[in-house]
This record gives sequence, C-alpha cells and structure tokens, in this order.
Amino acid sequence: MSNASHTRTAAQVAVAATVANMVCMTAAISATIGVFLVPIAEDFHWPRAAVSGVLGLISIISALTYPVIGKAMDRFGSRGLLLIGNLGLAGSIALLSRASGTMLDFYLRFALVGVFGTLASTGMLCKVVSNWFDARRGLMLGVTAGVGNGVGATIMPVLAGIFLAVYGWRESYVLIGIVVAVLGAPALLLWLRDAPAASALPDLAAAQLEGMSLREAAGTRVFWLMLLAVAAGAGGMTAVFTHVVPMLTDHGVSLGEATGVLAVFALVCAAWQVVTGALLDALRTPRLVVPMYASAIGGLLLLQFGHGTGQIMAAGVLLGIGMGAEYGALSYFVSRYFGLKHYGTIVGTFYAVVALTQGTTPALMDMSFDSTGSYAAATLAIVGALGLGMALLALLPHPDAVDRRGTAQKEAGMADAAMAFPA
Repeated sequence: MSNASHTRTAAQVAVAATVANMVCMTAAISATIGVFLVPIAEDFHWPRAAVSGVLGLISIISALTYPVIGKAMDRFGSRGLLLIGNLGLAGSIALLSRASGTMLDFYLRFALVGVFGTLASTGMLCKVVSNWFDARRGLMLGVTAGVGNGVGATIMPVLAGIFLAVYGWRESYVLIGIVVAVLGAPALLLWLRDAPAASALPDLAAAQLEGMSLREAAGTRVFWLMLLAVAAGAGGMTAVFTHVVPMLTDHGVSLGEATGVLAVFALVCAAWQVVTGALLDALRTPRLVVPMYASAIGGLLLLQFGHGTGQIMAAGVLLGIGMGAEYGALSYFVSRYFGLKHYGTIVGTFYAVVALTQGTTPALMDMSFDSTGSYAAATLAIVGALGLGMALLALLPHPDAVDRRGTAQKEAGMADAAMAFPA
C-alpha cells in the first residue's frame, strides 16, 4: 500500500469510526436512559432502581464478552464483527418497544442490547483506529471516540426527548433503533477497513509486532494501577452522566434545562477527548489526567449542591473535562504500556471492568435514592472514588519507562543477539 493510499484509507477509517461511535450503545442507551427512566418506571409501577438496573445487566454481559470479542478481533479482524454489532444493536433497541411489563422480559431485551452493543462498542472501534495510527494515535482516538460519542450523546438525548413528547417511550426506542442503523451501517460498510499486515506498512511494522499478552500485562504493576484507576473513574462518571436529568429535575430544574446541562456535559466531553489525545501525543504522561479528575469532582459537587443556571452549567463543563480525559486516556495508555500485538484482548479486559462499574454504579445510585430520597450520599461516595482514581494515576510511570515487548519476544531478541554476537 502506497503512503497516499494508506493516508486516504486511514482518513476514511477515522470517519467511519466517528460515525459508528455516534450511534454506539453509549450514545443510544446510556445517554438516553435518563430521559426514559421516569416514564418507564411510572408506566410499569417500578422503582427507579429496577429500570436503571438494566445497565447493571448490560455491564455484566459486556464484562463477559469484551475480552472474547477483543480476542476474536485480534485473530479474525474487526470490520465484519463491528457491522454485525451495529445492525444487531439497532434491531435490539427497536425490540425494547415490545416489552411486556414483566421484569424478566424487560431485562432479557436489554441483555440482547448488551451483546450487540458490546460488539459495536467504542473499545472495539479504538482497536481499529490504534492499528491505523501511531504518531497521532492519541489525537485520532480522541477525535473518533470523543467527537463520535460526544456528538451522539448530545444528539440522542435531544432526539429521545422529542420522540418521548410526541410518541411515548415505546415508539421512541423504535425510532432510535432506526437512527442507529441508518447512520452506522453504511459508514462501516463503505469506509471501515482493517489495517493491512504490518509488512505492508513499514512505518507501523515495529509497533504492530510488539506487545504483551494479557497474561504478561496482568503480571505488571502498571496493569493493576490502571485497572483500578479506570474502574474508579468510569463507574462514577457514567453513573453521573446517566443521572444528570433526574438529579436536576429532582431539584426543580426544568426538563429542558436539565437536558441542556447533559448536552454541555457531552459536548465538553467530546472536545476534551480531542484535547487530551493531542496533549498525550506530546507529553505521554498519565499525570496529565490527574487535575482533570479533580475538575470532575468539582463539577459533581456543583451538580448536586449548586444553585442557578450558571452553577449547573459550570458543573456540566467540569464533568465533561473529567469524563473526556478519562476516555481519551484509556485506549491510548493501553496501547502505549502494553503494545498492539494483543491490543484487542487487553483493551477488551479493561472495557470489561469499565462496563461492570458503569452498569452497577447507576443502579447503586438509584438504590441510594430509593432509600434516602436524594442522590447526595451517592454523590459523596463518587467523589471519594474519583479521589482514589487521582491517587492511582499519580503512581503510574511514564510509558517510555515500560518495556512493552512480551516475554517471548524478549527471549527471541536475546537469542538473536546471542547468535549475532557469540561468546
């Protein structure tokens, strides 16, 4: 493949990944559940925790399937699996409209959403993007994931609110499913391509060949520090993101203004992923993310305890910075610390933990609300989790100080050196 052809195809891959992220499960389900939470709970006469509990189910399914899907993509390629995931996600979202009102039926339908949503998730799209870009990897991960998720998470709740007001929550899910398929499938089919073999891309050959296996990565201190920091941040931030609307409306804020704060949160998150990616390409240090976690803590406290439009909008900005930094850094540091050879398997493991915390924390928030009538206690617990994440990030070494070659590769390299320079 010529350099010009490679550049053109890489740009098309970036566009396809961005569009696919706009209609992934984060945008179509996580960003809209806050809009549908109260109507569904009232329709079925369920507590709120019973409705948001579907996110916990999705998280368990994702946690189980992420590593398997990542390994399959490492072995067989990503394009076909991502396309199946997009179309399956669209269909399973539409099937939510047929929920019978029994808890089992409702949860089984969301289980199907979880399976296909994981196939077409941001983590799996990041694998494709990482394989196409090296020097600008942080920037392109920020653009494709940040802009894609951010725009999607901004537009989808707005569409959900419009659809809800006109058609009700059931028909709204059908329309959201149609949007997912109409936007996502053509982009993936026309523009997404798996990266050629390393030998066809000399500038990426070394980067693609090196990398630890999951077992080797899990034997390092860096792996566990990252995993705990990501879990602490992802669970808390996603729980807040899915509860911006109910948290604010419980304080007397109008649905329109609450949705506006959610839109600010999502847009800043999108933009900040791009900023974070560009800064990481230049500085490459995880300590860059520490003050951004601190901004999320400030935003969360403003969201729960602030008053007036200015303060709640500032909360949306600060929360967007924190969440954008977290997601901008995750895929980037997985590739820099552990390499690309087994990237799908390792990033799938990280996203499995992210999914687990994302799904369980919102349900815990609603359990706290159902018990106390307020989200205040849950807010303070999330502040503590984010503080822990900051401390763990500060302990991570610079990626350049970590040897990301697998043990087998090191041994092979030493054997080659011994042959080249015999005693």
